Amino acid sequence: MGIKWDEFFITGDPLILGSQIAILLTTVGIIGVVTYLKKWRWLWTEWLTTVDHKKIGIMYILSAVLMFFRGGIDGLMMKVQTSRPEMEFLDAQHYNEIFTTHGVIMILFMAMPFLIGLMNVIIPLQIGARDVAFPQLNALSFWLFFSGAMLFNISFVIGGSPDAGWTSYFPLAGKEFSPGIGNNYYAIALQIAGIGTLMTGINFIVTILKMRTKGMTLMKMPMFTWTSFITSVIIVAAFPIFTVALGLMTFDRLYGTHFFTLSAGGSDMLWANLFWLWGHPEVYIVALPAFGIFSEVIATFSRKSLFGYKSMVFSIVGIAFLSMLVWVHHFFTMGVGAAVNSFFSISTMLIAVPTGVKIFNWLFTMRKGRIKFTNAMLWALAFVPNFVIGGVTGVMLAMAAADYQYHNTLFLVAHFHYVLIPGVVFAVFAGLYYWWPKIFGFKLNERLGKYHFWLFVIGFNLTFFPMFLLGLDGAVRRSYTFSVESGFAPLFLVSAIGSAILAIGFAVFCYNIYWSIRHADRNVSNDPWDARTLEWATASPAPYYNFAKLPEVKSLDVFWHMKKNKEGLDLKGNEIEEIHMPSNSGLPFYMAVVFGIAGFFLVFEWHIAAAIAAVGIFAGLIIRSFDYNDGYHIPVEEIKETEKSWRNKAEEVNNHVSKG
Repeated sequence: MGIKWDEFFITGDPLILGSQIAILLTTVGIIGVVTYLKKWRWLWTEWLTTVDHKKIGIMYILSAVLMFFRGGIDGLMMKVQTSRPEMEFLDAQHYNEIFTTHGVIMILFMAMPFLIGLMNVIIPLQIGARDVAFPQLNALSFWLFFSGAMLFNISFVIGGSPDAGWTSYFPLAGKEFSPGIGNNYYAIALQIAGIGTLMTGINFIVTILKMRTKGMTLMKMPMFTWTSFITSVIIVAAFPIFTVALGLMTFDRLYGTHFFTLSAGGSDMLWANLFWLWGHPEVYIVALPAFGIFSEVIATFSRKSLFGYKSMVFSIVGIAFLSMLVWVHHFFTMGVGAAVNSFFSISTMLIAVPTGVKIFNWLFTMRKGRIKFTNAMLWALAFVPNFVIGGVTGVMLAMAAADYQYHNTLFLVAHFHYVLIPGVVFAVFAGLYYWWPKIFGFKLNERLGKYHFWLFVIGFNLTFFPMFLLGLDGAVRRSYTFSVESGFAPLFLVSAIGSAILAIGFAVFCYNIYWSIRHADRNVSNDPWDARTLEWATASPAPYYNFAKLPEVKSLDVFWHMKKNKEGLDLKGNEIEEIHMPSNSGLPFYMAVVFGIAGFFLVFEWHIAAAIAAVGIFAGLIIRSFDYNDGYHIPVEEIKETEKSWRNKAEEVNNHVSKG
């Protein structure tokens, strides 16, 4: 493809020009600060080459916060455009690009890294392991995700953003209707990031199955570990489907094949089926870890064991199975026939049963509990009614006949956000407030957290509840404007005001992070919440070896029982042995850079340059195959000094247990 220089950088739009300037100044500023502070070596050894699961988790979380900001800006711009009839803030093309990138970023580059980041930090600690099964593969997973995210995000300043919606349906996504390179970014950036996610799924399946500490059977695992395990299984089942779909899309767009184009016998519905075979399980890939977070938070702050543990486990497995059997409910309006519609209508409604079981389990956990209203618990409490709204409207959409009325309206958009924001974003905030002291050694400010909570929850409902009413009145989705005569203006304005409040709430959260880093009390115990699971049985933040002596599990809620019975909390000097740990490696970072370069060349269809860059990928694989570094051993004296820095004089961890 012949790209002219004036087509390489996007020009002519003041918003994009401002973004280009901001990116340039930010990049120069970061390079300048790191150089001035002489932190390049520290950055390389501590972060860019780390294989420590906790640091990799932190990098996932920081990336997710950045992507939340980027995706949120897209959302605000859409709300400004629809705040008044016939608004001219965005033209139709720019609006199409904005809502496409908003959907992709929020689901794949915000929600997933937030949850995978928490999984990285917490899962090895919860199962009493010292790291994940494949530490270097874990680092490669992150860097490939990050490479794909950065490649996707430069599209709006270099070459042009994808504009066919986050689902990228054909024929709209094909060359005939989208001749630019924007949808090349979609195909290739998501492919790179998806490979990283698939590696994560494999890694956590092996970690949870093979690296649990002594005595931790499957039915003694914490609920967050269970949900993360089932999520990893869904990832391994669903992401290869998306990998194949994106590969075929790349061949169609770059090499003139016709898998999805009707002109030579292809099928646009093939893309739709492959996309939703991945896309609907993807909803549960982000929802199930969130359910695990709520389970941990509700049990801890209700000061009770989780009600109906076994039924929770079975419901998770049921959700995972049914998640693969509901994708055709996205096609109720496409003429697939009454029999097909009926089957997938029933299977869609069935998935509400195990989900409802979990709701009642959480409610019964809180029943007669001595609830402590921390910020984490507030998010869990707010989740229940808001998620129920999303679930009930989902059952409405599952009725095939009614879906003809709802499907292409803002009612569906409202339902989608009432599922994903309470079901994922509320959980992420709950998890961050809950595990922040474990990750960083200090708490987030509870007072600022209350402001964050109320602004965000009120703003969320003001933003999206009016969209139910707009949808029932006939307001269509994916439309960048509406007329005065439609009568939609008041509700659209309320929704826009709500989005501003939502944004202020997120800004308070970001300020809370800044304030807490600067001023929060560092004298926090390893167990500030009187928690129940093993991650709290070591220092906060956890040392790089996690546990000086691997714990032994005798029951569910093992740490709570260890404190109650005052056993397994002490550490005798003769129990400490050298600990073997993996060495850092720069290879994952190198591989991600080469993947990013090759992907960039492919986006612009510079095939020879891409092939040359791809040689670097194979070189990295060869280098890895000859890597015989077996890691290093931490000496006993170093472990003793580290443990003395946080244990009490009796060499015990905190052993307080709340009454009730």
